Amino acid sequence: MCGIAGVVSSEAGPREARSDLVRAMCAAIRHRGPDDEGFYLDDHAALGMRRLSIIDLTTGQQPMTGEDGRFWLVFNGEIYNYRELAAELRSCGHTLRTSSDTEVIVHAWEEWGEGALQRLHGMFGFALWDTGTRTLWLARDRPGIKPLHYHASGGRLAFASEIKSLLVDPDAPRELDEEALDHYCSFLYTPPDRSILAGIRKLPPGHVLRWRDGQVNVQRYWDLPEAEDFRGDEREAAGALRAALRSAVRSHMISDVPLGAFLSGGVDSSVIVGLMAEASSRPVRTFSIGFEEAGYNELPYARQVAERFGTEHHEFVVRPDAVAIVDRLVHHFDEPFGDSSAIPTWYVSEIARRHVTVVLSGDGGDELFGGYERYLPHPRVEAFDRWKIPGKQSVARVAGRHWPRRLRGRAFLRHVALDRESRYLEDVGFFRPDEKAALYSGEFATRLQGRDAFAGMRARFERERHLSWASQMMRFDFHTYLPEDVLTKVDRMSMAHSIESRVPLLDTGVIELAARFPASLRIAGKRQKHVLKESVADLLPASILDRPKHGFGVPVGTWFGGGLRELFADTLLSARARQRGFFRPAAVDALVAEHLEGRRDHTLRLWLLVVLELWQREYVDRLAGARAA
Repeated sequence: MCGIAGVVSSEAGPREARSDLVRAMCAAIRHRGPDDEGFYLDDHAALGMRRLSIIDLTTGQQPMTGEDGRFWLVFNGEIYNYRELAAELRSCGHTLRTSSDTEVIVHAWEEWGEGALQRLHGMFGFALWDTGTRTLWLARDRPGIKPLHYHASGGRLAFASEIKSLLVDPDAPRELDEEALDHYCSFLYTPPDRSILAGIRKLPPGHVLRWRDGQVNVQRYWDLPEAEDFRGDEREAAGALRAALRSAVRSHMISDVPLGAFLSGGVDSSVIVGLMAEASSRPVRTFSIGFEEAGYNELPYARQVAERFGTEHHEFVVRPDAVAIVDRLVHHFDEPFGDSSAIPTWYVSEIARRHVTVVLSGDGGDELFGGYERYLPHPRVEAFDRWKIPGKQSVARVAGRHWPRRLRGRAFLRHVALDRESRYLEDVGFFRPDEKAALYSGEFATRLQGRDAFAGMRARFERERHLSWASQMMRFDFHTYLPEDVLTKVDRMSMAHSIESRVPLLDTGVIELAARFPASLRIAGKRQKHVLKESVADLLPASILDRPKHGFGVPVGTWFGGGLRELFADTLLSARARQRGFFRPAAVDALVAEHLEGRRDHTLRLWLLVVLELWQREYVDRLAGARAA
């Protein structure tokens, strides 16, 4: 596991200046790799890395090259099938000098070129420089577990694992991307192929970028299987999935340093811990987070799983003063990130780092196996849709527009008046289009020129029209919410503490098998994650398998009602925030007043806005001051 950074240019330039820049870029992400650093330099390229030593501790240093020194690689992540690939490459005549997964990538590229990406199973963001043709490749893993950012202009490209590393470069763009800001207000995160800063982009999951002579080409190299063509029965599906899960967990446990697991007490993390215990001769180390507020505390369930598998268990209770770390969260995310579950993820990573360097997590199970409540039809909405009344949605639309605000039902009428894609986007969104119209200042709305994040996200359903609606929802979340929220959160919070988080449920074999299951296997009636639960029915107790889903919620609303009230005055209601020009001050005042008076619960929206203001202070005001100085 590492942090990587680099600069390439079509024009030859002074090596010393380029070397100093890349060293500074790597220093900015030292937390991703505190154990070692390495650099490659020539007239057109400078590559750097910070290393967190996990595999081949003595000979796995980077940058790494192959037999003839043509290709040079810096790599962040883990390749779980590297031993099998190493054996195949040796049979092809390659000489491997180390036992690291890094070297396998270089030789695989020598042997198969870009086709090597189809053979790499793991999590990765890497940069590979071809000195012969002066070509740079950037590649990111299939589901987007590891990050990779870049900016390109004027015959030059810079890349890094984190945006803060790119911002060390004086040529990096710093202008706010207002469409990305609109996307954040709509969905808690920025778009999959952009960032909050115009000109700095994310390489999307499952994509490869090729740069040569200033020309950038980005292409998809992998996607979910198009057809749900699994032909076995339920028993065969469960058996195939159990085998895939067992293989994934075993491969993800390969490590030369201490390893453990995050344990929430939910199905997904419990499956991982159970299979780790099955594969290990020593007690698994497990780490759990809880809250004093009973409705949010899952520690009893985590303890039940820990006792069942005899783990070495560690717990931490998060208290309201946790908001004191919000400035550190903002620093590590680089972009505004509105998911408050980053708070417990920070703390569980912190306690895990005291004992281990690698953890396995259960992320990805909800998107692959239908774990979110929103995948189930809402009874009232379902009843409305069954009515055989011509023009019923138009009637609901008009009625919702004129329905008195003091009466219940207005939101329901608005919702059922929409088509199913728009309904779903409202379910996963935060500020709806009409609410943004009231929130945004006239100047900001004019600059957006009618472009709206909801419209862009709606288009993502087009590629999945051939599938059932349940499958469409799961795939939509796999391509959006999973990489941009869930995996971003876990990567930044774990790496902030120099700990590697691995995700066995997102192993290539598990993903591709799950995607071939019809929705009826994943959601059977109202039983969510059905085939997953059947595959581990003998491993986990029924009290864990069949208990209602409990998301990784945080009692921010309770905290807002207590000692955190002053946070609003210091951020959202401050003169500095009001001068930004994005939001109408009266609209923000109304949100705060309605929440504090108990008329409406705006917890998540207010947290989103608080984080945005703190991000602007860290990454707009501070950087502007530094540049002026």
